[in-house]
Amino acid sequence: MAPKAFILIETAVGKAKEVATSLGQINGLKSVDMVTGPYDIITTIEAETLNNIGDMVTGKIHAIDGISRTVTCLVV
Repeated sequence: MAPKAFILIETAVGKAKEVATSLGQINGLKSVDMVTGPYDIITTIEAETLNNIGDMVTGKIHAIDGISRTVTCLVV
């Protein structure tokens, strides 16, 4: 089974739709869902290795303008 993670994303006020659209263009994200509660978006990532997941989070997701904070939850 490939490593999988849920990324909980908090966005700047008024940026959730824009961030969700940008996330939808990243290869490797299995889902991008806008949610209610303390986080604005939850994405699901599957990759070949845990390092690839880390690279996607730090290199692609964190690079998106409007993201305030992320929490990565690895599936065990």
